[in-house]
Amino acid sequence: MSGEDHLNRREVFRFLAAGPIGFAMAASTSPMLGESSGKPKILMPVGDATEAVDTLYPFFRLAEEGYQVVVSGPEARLYHMVLHEIPPNANVPWDITEERPGYHIKSEIAFRDVAPQEYAGLFVSGGRAPEYLRYDDDLMRITRHFFRENKPVAVVCHGVEIVAAAGVLKGRRMTTVAKCELDITQVGGTYVEEPYVVDGNLISAATWHEYYTPFMKEFLARLPKAT
Repeated sequence: MSGEDHLNRREVFRFLAAGPIGFAMAASTSPMLGESSGKPKILMPVGDATEAVDTLYPFFRLAEEGYQVVVSGPEARLYHMVLHEIPPNANVPWDITEERPGYHIKSEIAFRDVAPQEYAGLFVSGGRAPEYLRYDDDLMRITRHFFRENKPVAVVCHGVEIVAAAGVLKGRRMTTVAKCELDITQVGGTYVEEPYVVDGNLISAATWHEYYTPFMKEFLARLPKAT
C-alpha cells in the first residue's frame, strides 16, 4: 500500500484483526518522514499507556478527511496503548477507571525531531501516558508553538495534563474528565462541566464517550482544508 492510499473499512478491520502488530502496520501507512504527501499534517503525541479509543478514532477519522496524521513519541518506536473503563459488572466497584492492555501504535518521529511549524494542528489524546509525557521538554516546546501560533489543538480526557504543563491554559476554558478538573484550575484556566468545549483554537472533550458530539467537526472546521 502506498503512502497516498487511504485505509478503507475492510483494510482497517484486517489490521485490527491482526492484533497489536497489525495496528502498528496501519499506523505506518502514512508517507515516510521527509516525503511530501501534499496533505496538511496533524501531530498526535503518544506514549506508553496512551488510551486506545482516545487515539484510534481521531487517527482514522482525520486520515479519512485527507490529513496526514503523524504519530510522535519520546522515541520513534512501538508504544503500548491501554483501555480505560469503569467495569460495569465488577465484584468490587471501581471509583476510577480500570486499565487493561490494548493495541500497539508506532511513533514515526521522536519529539526532539519534530518541527512544529510543519504541522497544521495538534491532537492530544489521553490515557496514563500524559502523566510522564508532560515532563518532556520537546513536547512542551511543540505544544507551546501551536498555542502561540493559534493553530487548532484538540484535547481529550487526560490530555489536559500536557497542555496544563505547557503553561498555555491561563484564561482559557476547557473540559476534561472530572477527576482532572484541578489540572485546569490550578494553572489559571476555567473548567467547564460539558461534554465538549470550544475556546478559540482549543477544542476539548471530556472523554472519548463524547466523540458523538460536534467535537471532531469543530476541530476539522478550524484546520486548513485537505485536498
